[in-house]
Amino acid sequence: MTGAEDARAMVDAVYRSDSRRVLATLIRLLGDFDLAEEALQDAFTAAVERWPRDGVPANPRAWLVSAGRFKAIDAVRRRARFDASLGKVAEELDQATPEVTFDEASVNDDRLRLIFTCCHPALPPDAQIALTLREVCGLTTEAIASAFLTQPSTLAQRIVRAKAKIRDAGIPYEVPTLADLPARLDAVLHVVYLVFNEGYLASSGATLTREELSGEAIRLGRLLVELLPEPEAVGLLALMLLHESRRTARATSDGELILLDQQDRSQWNQELIAEGCALVEQALASRRFGPYTLQAAIAAVHAEAARAADTDWAQVVGLYDVLLRVEPSPVVELNRAAAVAMRDGPEAGLALIDAILVRGDLTDYQFAHSARADLLRRLGRAAEARAAYARAIALTQQDPERRFLERRVAELRESHQA
Repeated sequence: MTGAEDARAMVDAVYRSDSRRVLATLIRLLGDFDLAEEALQDAFTAAVERWPRDGVPANPRAWLVSAGRFKAIDAVRRRARFDASLGKVAEELDQATPEVTFDEASVNDDRLRLIFTCCHPALPPDAQIALTLREVCGLTTEAIASAFLTQPSTLAQRIVRAKAKIRDAGIPYEVPTLADLPARLDAVLHVVYLVFNEGYLASSGATLTREELSGEAIRLGRLLVELLPEPEAVGLLALMLLHESRRTARATSDGELILLDQQDRSQWNQELIAEGCALVEQALASRRFGPYTLQAAIAAVHAEAARAADTDWAQVVGLYDVLLRVEPSPVVELNRAAAVAMRDGPEAGLALIDAILVRGDLTDYQFAHSARADLLRRLGRAAEARAAYARAIALTQQDPERRFLERRVAELRESHQA
């Protein structure tokens, strides 16, 4: 590989790993989302042009922030020729002294400031989540829309309105004071949870996971626990660590999905499991826990079973019973039904899932149909299982999941022919 190719590869690597950090700092320095996003693209364009010629800078992220800031000032100056009101803006940006730091251990780092800004209570809850997923994590509008089960155009309008609200209302780009922080925490935890989910099980695309997103969610989770060690922040971190501990066992070497009961548990990360279980105990001991801690407790039961057959399904169902009281939802009902099927048999679980679907809930939720298909398969009701798998496949936007479901259908056909 030539020097120019090395530099281009470095630009690509920095974009993948650090573009959102650079964006967060540019938003702080420029005070405007759209201007910062434009500056980010300009900075990376400059890097593509200059790094192969001049070499990769010692601190690529600081270079990008500086380049982006100057590009933004130049852009505002050009526009000021046609809009006099922008002249003062350009002057203020030029005179501002940038604080370009990348202290990963700092609670007040720019990404944490950004996530609290995106989750400001002046914004509607759905806008808080959409804006954070877009700006903090760099998810596409299409991927976010898939997570929200809505249209990309609707999601895009939501994000535009949220940015305008932040600008027009003068919402500060800062971490709230300790007095205000607890009330703001729920929205932030929900956003971090959604970010982790997108990384742990991508909503669409060619790969099962997006490791950079789940890793970032865990980093943010650790920062939140350091900043405000509330039980639910601790519980969410535990939940993410326990799920992350299974990452390497969740797919084959060529990216094919492996279900929980088929995973090689010797590949599970025991350090993450130990940390996660300790955090679960810490959160439960507070007696002020909520849904994240309960989900983490369920994950801990799975993590502590040396074999799938050793899983304490009675305890899992009991925890889901508590979770349903704390946070009733059709998805929790579905997960409980799957656990009941393991405890009491597939017929018991199928009856619960059918009741959910008859009620009109989760009719467009892929996992409801794939769970139902699996129980029908286990009961030997092949034709009904194939129909349920077909419905799940039609709703699936992720390639590894689709291939897994298609293999199940093929196996049913083969067994029927045999």
